[in-house]
Amino acid sequence: MSEPPAHDVNAQADAGPDPATARTMLVMATIGFAICFWAWALLSPLAVTLREELGLSSLEQSLVVATPVLVGSLGRIPVGALTDRFGARVMFPAVALLTILPVLVLGFFGDNLPVLLVAGFFLGIGGTSFAVGVPFVNAWHPPARRGAALGLFGMGTGGTAIAAFTTLQLSNALGRPAPFVLVAVLLAAYAVAAWFLLRVPPGRAATGTRPNWLASALRTLAQPVALKLAVLYAIAFGGFVAFSVYLPTYLVNNFGMEKGDGALRMAGFVVVSVIARPVGGWLCDRYSKTLVLAGLLVATGLFALLAALVGAGTTVIVGDNHYPVALEPVGTVAFLGMAAGLGAGAGAVFALVAALVEPARVGAVTGVVGAAGGLGGFVPPLLMGAIYGAYGSYTVGLLLLAVVAIAGGLFTLVGFRKELARQA
Repeated sequence: MSEPPAHDVNAQADAGPDPATARTMLVMATIGFAICFWAWALLSPLAVTLREELGLSSLEQSLVVATPVLVGSLGRIPVGALTDRFGARVMFPAVALLTILPVLVLGFFGDNLPVLLVAGFFLGIGGTSFAVGVPFVNAWHPPARRGAALGLFGMGTGGTAIAAFTTLQLSNALGRPAPFVLVAVLLAAYAVAAWFLLRVPPGRAATGTRPNWLASALRTLAQPVALKLAVLYAIAFGGFVAFSVYLPTYLVNNFGMEKGDGALRMAGFVVVSVIARPVGGWLCDRYSKTLVLAGLLVATGLFALLAALVGAGTTVIVGDNHYPVALEPVGTVAFLGMAAGLGAGAGAVFALVAALVEPARVGAVTGVVGAAGGLGGFVPPLLMGAIYGAYGSYTVGLLLLAVVAIAGGLFTLVGFRKELARQA
């Protein structure tokens, strides 16, 4: 009797994950996530330019960059459940292909507010790729390595940094459509590659017979552990998303920085956060997951407090000497510290997801948790824009982040005792 072909997923159903194949799947998932996130973040580096060209108000500018975040967040709920049903080999190409049209519309026709909002709405599809990759990577790795693997996958958020480094430069050098055309081509190429190269994890063949996404999502929303994880991810990843899209605006408005410099600073923020994300997962594989996450959130809150002091122009008086708490170097340390804490914290949250949620439900839970994370990034830019419009200062917004992050850290210490006790 002949051996089944290598691509026959049913022949692998009862086999354990092959380490070499698992690494390949992790790389493929991370590349797809990065490209989709690159598309998702295309509007942020252009926000200040669009405000000047179109005469947008501070709130309208915030709405332009926040709309893709909202859709990419809520869309993770159905996409996560659909991934549990159909698998990443179907969903990754689908998400990539559906993102192409809004990317091209923004590149060639994004010269007025209605088009920016409508196309930005559909651009949010790219942000749902997170809910495709997490259950896929989770299923390809054993429990002891899932924290680190999911952290490495999370480095795909570096697509935001790529957008920050390249969008303005390509737009200025080759014309406004250039970065959008490049990303559209990459999305198409990835969709084809994913269809032919991705494999179904052993024992996780997607039969298409599982309950519909709405029923799955509603059951997930009824699970207390999913809601607790969602709150924490709203703080960690939400904070990352908020500052990755709004930091250039903050630096330009609050410190008079040049637009290009603001975009590069934002890129540095994203790079630090991306590098820190697998560190959070790695720490959770080795130490108490709740203690690691709690420490990271409290540290983030303290750095946010320091950033608030910088933004307020605080001066420390020691004797007869006055020391201004300036952007250089104190503000740089504060924002990079926030970046590291938020990135590692996001990795730690999904280490908890991998530990507390059965593999067959990871997609649905990821959808809910990921949606909360994205929503956590949707609200702060709007809030910061409204606060700045009303008071000409961002200090209150940074103080709110400090309070919420520290409260999240304290909640982490006590919020999962029942779930962890059941596993003991």
